[in-house]
Formats: sequence, structure tokens, C-alpha cells
Amino acid sequence: MFSNRVLFSYILLLGVWACQTKKAADKKKTDSVVTKKDSVVALRQSIVPEVEQRMIKQGLVDIQTLDSTIMVELKYSTTDNFVKTDVYGDLTRAYLQSKPAEMLVKASKALQEKYPDYRLLVYDAARPLTVQHTLWNLLDSIPPKKREDFVASPAIASIHNFGSAVDLTVYDNVNKKPLDMGTKYDFFGDLAYPRLEYKMLKEGKLNKEQVANRIVLREAMIKSGYMRIESEWWHFNAISRAKAKRLYKIVE
Repeated sequence: MFSNRVLFSYILLLGVWACQTKKAADKKKTDSVVTKKDSVVALRQSIVPEVEQRMIKQGLVDIQTLDSTIMVELKYSTTDNFVKTDVYGDLTRAYLQSKPAEMLVKASKALQEKYPDYRLLVYDAARPLTVQHTLWNLLDSIPPKKREDFVASPAIASIHNFGSAVDLTVYDNVNKKPLDMGTKYDFFGDLAYPRLEYKMLKEGKLNKEQVANRIVLREAMIKSGYMRIESEWWHFNAISRAKAKRLYKIVE
């Protein structure tokens, strides 16, 4: 009888030990999963540049997460721009406020419905105000009033600084190059002015194909609700500067 009690106690102790061992193992496994998850989050945060993290916190959207067919080549993240300087650094993805981003997706769809081989190619989107200051200061050899012909004063702020403007062109996905628009991006002069296109055409400074290509871009953008400006064929505003100031916080 005594031996049976000892055996029973021994079996009971084994059961308790097994249960505690399983709980410890489960906890270790759970802790491992949590640690791994935290590591992944930390890794993602370390990969996303700080400037992008700030934009995301302000509610801006990476446009390629909404439409992967939209192409992006931020010119200010290269030296291929009018100041010949990389002023964006780690920023290489295009962000916009949610509504302008949705409008751009509509423009992309409108373009591809009519021209299946064409894609939108974004050159600039949301621009931090710090970069606006940098661009302004890089042109310090030009008097302030004249400087505004090239870049908006940081004191006023560009609609880009509110994530509500986009610079772009049309990319021919068959021939693997942007359409000929008659000038490069950020060309300053009459040839870039939409309001002077037909004058330039009549004078032989633009050809019919170049003007037609600009119309392809404008039709898609205007159909989605974007507004053109009269001095840059590549620039479109989702809303006015006054409305942008009312609706959105400036991108720092």
C-alpha cells in the first residue's frame, strides 16, 4: 500500500513537472515570436528614411502603394535638376496627401485606358519645407523677386510643401523612355509654358508631336481633377494653395 502511494505521488510530480515545462516552453516560444516581430518592426523603421516616417505620420501616402504602375524618379534626389544638386538625400519615393494620391491613381487609369503602353512618371511630389529652404538658398545669387521665377519662397510655401502638387511626365513603356515634351523637366522659359504652346508651334520652336504629347498628359490629369499651371507643362495642383493651407499641415 505504501509503495502504491509513493508511485502515485511520483506520477503526480511528473505530471506537474511536465505541465510547468510545457508552460515555460510556450512562454519562451511566445517571447521569441514577440521579439522577432519587434525586430521586424524595428528593421522596417530603420529602412524607411526619417523624412518618409514624418510624412507617413502626417497621413501622406506612398503613391506606388496605391498604383504600382506609376513610375517614380525624384529628380531632386539626383543631380539631374536645375540646381545640379541632390537635395532630397534618402527620399526617393513619392508621397502625396491621400486625396491627391487617389486623384493621381485615377489619372494613371485614365491614361492607360486610352494608351495601354503609357505610364505616368513622377519627378516630384510632396516636398519638405526644409528642402524648399535649401532650393531657395542655392539660388542666393539671384534677387529674391527674380528667384521666385524658379522656386516658391519658403515664406509663402509651395503647394508641393503641402503634399498636394505633383510634377510628372508620360513614359512610353514600349520604347522605354519618356515622351518628348519639347523641353526637359524644370526648363525655365517660354518653351515650357502651356499658354505659349501654339505660339511656339507656329514659330517652329515646338513641333506637333511635342504639343500632342503634352495634351496626352494634361487630359489624363485634368480628367482626374488636377489643375494645370501656365508656366510649367509638368506641374499640376490637386487644390489651390489657400485650400491646401486650410486642409493640411505643411510637410516639414
